[in-house]
Amino acid sequence: MHPIVAILLNALALYGVAGAVTAVAFVTLGVTRVQPAPLSLGARLLILPGAAALWPYVLMRWLRAPGTP
Repeated sequence: MHPIVAILLNALALYGVAGAVTAVAFVTLGVTRVQPAPLSLGARLLILPGAAALWPYVLMRWLRAPGTP
């Protein structure tokens, strides 16, 4: 395998791990800071894959959100 391909695959794996960790933390702890309306378990499960894929944006919104309502 070419070294560049190995580096890109490792970067993709790191992005995926960071996304999974951020998404689980966001869905369990942070979603109520960004969206004050109560969310059911089903809604949280629907948010999970998108939060994992877009974790940099989710983390930015979560950190910039005002305190807990």
